[in-house]
Amino acid sequence: MNKWLKTLLFLAGSALLTRFIPFSSLFRNLDTMFHEFGHALVTLLLSGSVLRIELYADHSGVTYSAIEAGSKAILVSLSGYTLASLFSLLLFYLYTRGRYRWGLLLASGVALIMLVLYVRGGFGMIWLSGFILLNLIMLLVWPKAGKYYYLFLAFLTLEESVTGTLFLVSAAALTPGRAGDAANLAGLTPLPAIVWALLFFVFSLLCAKWALGFFFKEERSRRNPISR
Repeated sequence: MNKWLKTLLFLAGSALLTRFIPFSSLFRNLDTMFHEFGHALVTLLLSGSVLRIELYADHSGVTYSAIEAGSKAILVSLSGYTLASLFSLLLFYLYTRGRYRWGLLLASGVALIMLVLYVRGGFGMIWLSGFILLNLIMLLVWPKAGKYYYLFLAFLTLEESVTGTLFLVSAAALTPGRAGDAANLAGLTPLPAIVWALLFFVFSLLCAKWALGFFFKEERSRRNPISR
């Protein structure tokens, strides 16, 4: 089967099946967390300042920052969807290396940084605190379930990183002024919002293809340990 078709079918199946897992909606904020952290991280790397970050129950979020206009502002606008997709890819890479605990520690570390330094909204603080606590339980109290919990988070984050950009494409086509980062980039560059949204979507699909390639390779290796 064509690898791209396989990727799309697997993502569609994952998006459907995870809807039946109790409380899965709460964990969809993980992709939002990585997205907003991406904006904050690049802002700091470019010598800007992060004022605050807000996470909402509808899986949206916003990062308020101060950065110079021009190329730096463009890079900050590019960073959200891009780094969210790369984080999802990293989670699968760590799984194939047998280091899913590192992935949980990484996600917990990002959540802790955001909680301590930037997030002040009620829902965001509660969500981040609960996420950190649950990760610690999986790492320290119930490690046997940690691997499956980690895979759930990895697939959910991968799925959300793609569907998020797909919704962005729809928004950019119908109401380009409300297309979030794509609208910001349209205001900073000659390219319209729909072009930026499509670029984000294509990049998320590339990351999803690579991530699932890591996953399938690892599963084949587990079934055929001699080939390692």
